[in-house]
Amino acid sequence: MADLKIGRIVLGMCQTNCYFVYKDGEDAQEERSVLVFDPGDKGEYIYSRLKEKGFCPAAILLTHGHFDHIWGVEELQKLSGAKLYAYEEEKDVCESASVNVSKGAGRPCTVKADVYLKDGEEVTIEGMTCRLIATPGHTKGSCCYYFEDNKILISGDTLFQESVGRTDLPTGSMGVLVRSVKEKLMPLPEEVKVYPGHGESTTIGYEKQYNPFL
Repeated sequence: MADLKIGRIVLGMCQTNCYFVYKDGEDAQEERSVLVFDPGDKGEYIYSRLKEKGFCPAAILLTHGHFDHIWGVEELQKLSGAKLYAYEEEKDVCESASVNVSKGAGRPCTVKADVYLKDGEEVTIEGMTCRLIATPGHTKGSCCYYFEDNKILISGDTLFQESVGRTDLPTGSMGVLVRSVKEKLMPLPEEVKVYPGHGESTTIGYEKQYNPFL
């Protein structure tokens, strides 16, 4: 089991959390691979920050396709050559500037994943393994990424500290979202650390006790 660490860069007008996950204990003299989640804006800035720390993006993974989670994808891909991963049910959101709300936000943007994953599919990149958990509701193809061995959950805009994602944008549904959280996330171990798309981290155990939506 690789001992993983997680870092965060907060980006853009929505203060989106862009996370990077990497293996701990590797030789600091060598460039280390990282998995980048939701590059919300300024791909060149993300790339520069990571390179300064001795990191090289090995892959980019999206929790969903909203503008504030994808604006940095194109630049980051161009600089790093990293493949883009997303949940297969989010294809329509990623590829429509109207549905992903980037057109309405004044900066139309679409992305096409190199790899569309299925619900429950595991992916291993540079020795780091996570499983996609489909959690529709915020968008029809919202998902989370679970590093089971390390008890890390990248939850996107599905689950926040004492809250859940908004559902008033295209393809959103509060009923579907709450069901996703209850059925797909709450069964996870209580000690799992949750890293949401906005705001501070939490745990599954804390949300079971204090989240008013549950």
